[in-house]
Amino acid sequence: MQTKLPLSPQVFHILLSLAPGEGHGYGIILDVERATDGSIRLGPGTLYSALKRLLADGLIEESTGRRPKNDDERRRYYRLSTAGRRLLGAETTRLAKAVGTARRAGVLKPGMA
Repeated sequence: MQTKLPLSPQVFHILLSLAPGEGHGYGIILDVERATDGSIRLGPGTLYSALKRLLADGLIEESTGRRPKNDDERRRYYRLSTAGRRLLGAETTRLAKAVGTARRAGVLKPGMA
């Protein structure tokens, strides 16, 4: 798993977007933009290339659950796999350690980020 770290910011935020549950492409795009205050904007090409790689690597899976009423049949839903959840946890731990190091070095003041 460590060989997949560090994750790109885009992949990290895609996985993070799926952590609470299932999501579809456009919803992921909106969620990532909202969560990053617009600093990460995923275009459709970037998103769907990343989703294809994440599926191939077994980090996400296509959901076969029930769709919301009146949903577009072409829309695909994705969810984290067990491996994807573990990788997201490992990356989050890695980032938390980096933030701790930055605080101890005086780069990041307490109460920030």
